[in-house]
Amino acid sequence: MENFKNLLEIIKKRKSIRGYLNKEVEKEKIDYILEAFRLAPSARNLQPWKVIIVDDKTLINKLVIACKNQTFIGEAPIVLVACAIEKEAYGTMGGYFNSYPVDIGIAFEHLILAATEQDLGTCWIGAFYENEVKKILGVPEDVRVVALTPLGYPNDSGRDRPRKPIKEIISHNKY
Repeated sequence: MENFKNLLEIIKKRKSIRGYLNKEVEKEKIDYILEAFRLAPSARNLQPWKVIIVDDKTLINKLVIACKNQTFIGEAPIVLVACAIEKEAYGTMGGYFNSYPVDIGIAFEHLILAATEQDLGTCWIGAFYENEVKKILGVPEDVRVVALTPLGYPNDSGRDRPRKPIKEIISHNKY
């Protein structure tokens, strides 16, 4: 495992991985990244989430289809599915929306960065058919599937993606 000096190094190393080795992920590493998810902040600390750990190859292959046939997902030994319990989330974030997309986004990114630190690959999957994923995994009707990620040892280095210069994304005092 690489020895990172700071969080920014981990953030810079994180890439969307679309190729995985046929190698089991150690339980200690899985526990570590799930703990990072668990410790994430959420609106009013309601923690309206659940993660499904999918390691059954038959289910993973069904998830590939439900994720718009992104075949690389099936190479990973594990797929993690982040679900939101909408009725448990803070209902008026900003005065107009439910907090669960933000809550899950923060927690899932904690998980992904922890996986990167452990030399594991992930790829945030937002292209999926929620009803199909729910059917495959027995997710209750009132629970939302927000995101998925394959998890495993990379067989792909990912691609560098350009980022906008800081001056294009920052304003001071006013928009």
